[in-house]
Amino acid sequence: MTKKRTTTETKKRDLVAQWAFDTKPILGRLHLWLEDVDVVWARGEPVEEFTRRISFLDGRMERLMAMTCAVTALGTQLFGRFGEGLGQDRRGVNQVKKDADAISAYAMSESLWFASRFLPENHAIMVSMGEGLMPKSGETQEMGSNPQLGFGRIYARPMVARWLERRVTRLLNDDQYGWDQFWKELKRSSITIWGAAIDTLENTTRFAAGEPTGPMTVLHLFNQPVQIARPYEGYMGTLFLPKDVATTAANQSILLDFCTPRAKLVEAIEATYPKIERKNIHVWTLRGRNRKGRLGSLWKEYRELGVHLVEDGWILPSGMEAFTESGTYAPVYQVGTWLDEDRKIHMFIVDGYSASAEAVQAATVAPLLGVDGSVVVFTSKFSLPMDLEQEVMRLDTGSPGFARRLQEVMGMELDHDVVEEYKMMIRRHRDAGLPHSNRVLRADDFFPEKRWEVVAISGYMCPDPYSGAPGIEHVKDATYQTTVRLATPRGDKRITFTLRLKEDANESRLVFNPLLTRFIYGEDFRSRPVKISDSGRIRNELQTLCSEALEYGDNQTIEIHFGRIPPDVISLRDQVVLLEVLTWYKEHHPLWFQWLKIVPRGRQQGQRG
Repeated sequence: MTKKRTTTETKKRDLVAQWAFDTKPILGRLHLWLEDVDVVWARGEPVEEFTRRISFLDGRMERLMAMTCAVTALGTQLFGRFGEGLGQDRRGVNQVKKDADAISAYAMSESLWFASRFLPENHAIMVSMGEGLMPKSGETQEMGSNPQLGFGRIYARPMVARWLERRVTRLLNDDQYGWDQFWKELKRSSITIWGAAIDTLENTTRFAAGEPTGPMTVLHLFNQPVQIARPYEGYMGTLFLPKDVATTAANQSILLDFCTPRAKLVEAIEATYPKIERKNIHVWTLRGRNRKGRLGSLWKEYRELGVHLVEDGWILPSGMEAFTESGTYAPVYQVGTWLDEDRKIHMFIVDGYSASAEAVQAATVAPLLGVDGSVVVFTSKFSLPMDLEQEVMRLDTGSPGFARRLQEVMGMELDHDVVEEYKMMIRRHRDAGLPHSNRVLRADDFFPEKRWEVVAISGYMCPDPYSGAPGIEHVKDATYQTTVRLATPRGDKRITFTLRLKEDANESRLVFNPLLTRFIYGEDFRSRPVKISDSGRIRNELQTLCSEALEYGDNQTIEIHFGRIPPDVISLRDQVVLLEVLTWYKEHHPLWFQWLKIVPRGRQQGQRG
């Protein structure tokens, strides 16, 4: 007699089967097998899976988005050269970082493309902000941008995608076409855009060095696009503190935000929690010598107030060590209070600055966590204290007295080139259409309609000290556990997937590598069967790998200028292979690649390939 399954076994089998069915497009594309799923609720009313969705997405899209972050984390950890930058010079470390970013951006882009086949017919996902456009700490401008998913990347059914691409091209190229016109046309079209803010690999430097904690992938999906009209990445000052502290201050007619003197902030904390000791107020801020010019005055202010500035190695409530050289998003999950073993109250807040995409991500996840967040726009230089950064970014570049006013704010004489550099930074922010006239920005300011929703998803490559989430864990043979956290206004749950690679390690590595990267590394593109989908894949990969070398023309054409590809992004030797690959596709499949125009290195601007 066959032994009857218990109710628990049946539910587990049904759970795995439903997840496998709903996420089959992504699992199949990346040659993975789903063996198990475990769901733990962190917030909200726990309910049986599939009986209630917790976001503006339908149930299947929720699961597809969760799986997108899971496979991105897994593929990057396994095939992104984790730890191979340790001991290398700056150029070597940077190459490891770029390779890791390429894997993560490719895995997420492919997953989003396959997930988008199940969008409602009149819907699209459009990336509004992404990490990687701007060199970070330890990099130089000459090293070029890192592979990334940035502004204007569209995932939708073909007709919707074509409609949007035409308008995104105008946003990029037509100074007379801005956000307001785009938004009006979008509202008349009955097309719904879900905006996205993406960091496919946060803490890239820690990933390259093989650090045991920190690296993660972050995807925020919104029920409307972020109000931005052009690619933008810069820095923003950020302050995140418990909501009840801001409420206490408001009840005392005190405006508490990033611009508030920190002495007033500490007073509001003490008014909210009278028994708290200042040494138990823990302030997380980016640290390091290269940040002293910008944040030194903030550190000094906190030290004089007697609060604790979190340092590397400080033990968090999770039992793991904090790090402060990078990673400004994850600490927001720690903001709040707790009691130690002596029943003394502690508070954790986040202050300082972050890159723009991380700032928007943190600002939009904050309301879900009972956290108050405010941000201000900074320059992309590190020479000024943060109070002057804000003042500089509010200057009018069109004013005849701009140079004089800039010098007054900075308190020094400036040569013409420096003045022009600051003018360019301010204009880039204004051209992107981001708000700039407010004292501070809050999450509502980034959306055209102030009633917005977010699905905030994190996939963990290594353990996360701030939430306590585990990283990728090897179970057996080619089987791994990967954990994601999915937070929305109506719930917050941690999902752990057990995934098995269906191919051997070498074949799986190819599956997770961009097609162009595989060709650069020696795969024979001439003998490989060509599919029409290669056209779309190569188009996406060029936008991910070397965005600064691309120009977007009419009729959705893309012109690649090899002279604009920095050798630190793609070496000159690899560029020779890339040119050969693109030329071959263009010659042998002209109909599929009519969108592509090639300008070889050294070719005059007026000549076209």
